[in-house]
Amino acid sequence: MNVAIVGASGAVGQEFLRVLDEQNFPVDNLLLFGSKRSAGRKYTWRGREYEVKELRHGDDFKGVDVAFTSAGAGVSKEYAETITKHGAIMIDNSSAFRMDEDVPLVVPEVNGDDAFNTPRNIIANPNCTTIQMVVALKPINDISPIRRVHVATYQAASGAGAAAMDELVHQYEQLQRGETPTVEKFAYQLAYNVLPHVDVFMDNGYTKEEMKMYNETKKIMHAPKLDVSATCVRVPVMRAHSEAIWVETEEPIALDRLRDAFANAEGLVVMDNPAEKVYPMPLDIANKDAVYVGRIRKDLTNECGLSFWVVGDQIKKGAALNAVQIAQYMLTHKK
Repeated sequence: MNVAIVGASGAVGQEFLRVLDEQNFPVDNLLLFGSKRSAGRKYTWRGREYEVKELRHGDDFKGVDVAFTSAGAGVSKEYAETITKHGAIMIDNSSAFRMDEDVPLVVPEVNGDDAFNTPRNIIANPNCTTIQMVVALKPINDISPIRRVHVATYQAASGAGAAAMDELVHQYEQLQRGETPTVEKFAYQLAYNVLPHVDVFMDNGYTKEEMKMYNETKKIMHAPKLDVSATCVRVPVMRAHSEAIWVETEEPIALDRLRDAFANAEGLVVMDNPAEKVYPMPLDIANKDAVYVGRIRKDLTNECGLSFWVVGDQIKKGAALNAVQIAQYMLTHKK
């Protein structure tokens, strides 16, 4: 296949290169695109050197089969027609098209077939927190339809970019020297702290990140009546997001059946042995492909309720890997 990466110099763009190689994705020709600032940078991939070209309107995407884009919603909207006009499938990692009715929002383990309904040649990659949650919700919903979901997220600094990771490290260094920590990427100091604030606040008191989980989960799971309520929290962790999830189903589900469903689910790994203090943690899950689930138990307040904990690498499964898996799904399930 002829593959393009837009935003090649960014954190997710670099992750795309690693994931394409790790997944042994078939690439005949590779094109890298970026801003004027990153144009000219060179990266070695599979033994060859590739130079980043400046993204411009024109015919650079002629002959491209799939373009992975991760350069922000504004860039995606501006260049979508340029990228797709010659037939390339644009798999977009931004929020630009996620809720457009004529753009599928895809997590392959959950709704892979939606990727074949692309009237605009655009497929949207969901928000990272939504991706890891719906991978865990799918096997539950297959047993008994889910009525409502409550989720509290614990999101790593890397979700705000490389500069945010650097700021967290710098804050700890400054505090150790007795200095006032630099605060630029977050509303407040993140070191030794947690912030119940990810993205901007909306008129209803929820943040944009929380409303993404509300809206995207309904679309991915084809469940417009599904109730979802989220509280998204930034924590002083470098990489991998965690989520505490409470689910109510239409019928009670026995724990043994739930564990079996989780164990057999695609893209999900059970890591759950409380007696031995075994449960997923971001320190262990960073750079791994799967979503990990633990702390599996019944909700004490509701006979149809379940509670569990999931951890996933939001740069990998929450971004680059999911996008590549969409392309893989389309190749292996071609209709």
